Amino acid sequence: MADLKQVILIRSDLGMSKGKIAAQAAHASVEAVFNSNKKLVDKWHRSGMKKIALKISSKEELLKYLSMAEDMDLSISKITDAGHTEVEPGTLTCGAIGPGPEGQIDKVTGELKPL
Repeated sequence: MADLKQVILIRSDLGMSKGKIAAQAAHASVEAVFNSNKKLVDKWHRSGMKKIALKISSKEELLKYLSMAEDMDLSISKITDAGHTEVEPGTLTCGAIGPGPEGQIDKVTGELKPL
């Protein structure tokens, strides 16, 4: 099987603090793992759990990339915030794609910039 990775797509338009970004990214990563095939997750875990955080400029852009990933049968997550700290309740803050084959994920997110 190909190399595996996960990408975490984080909205840069919300002005979240570093701590808020870290918490939201962790939610996205874990939720995507829960949505994934256990054998794939086990292989990803044994190979070092490669993750990359990428910058997304808007809610619409985030939804576009997550939809593209779903169309390729990649596992995803969408994280909406409870609104207790920095953003309004129900704000879509980030999402994740994978773990999955690196080549497939790159077809979706290859042109995005690191966070």
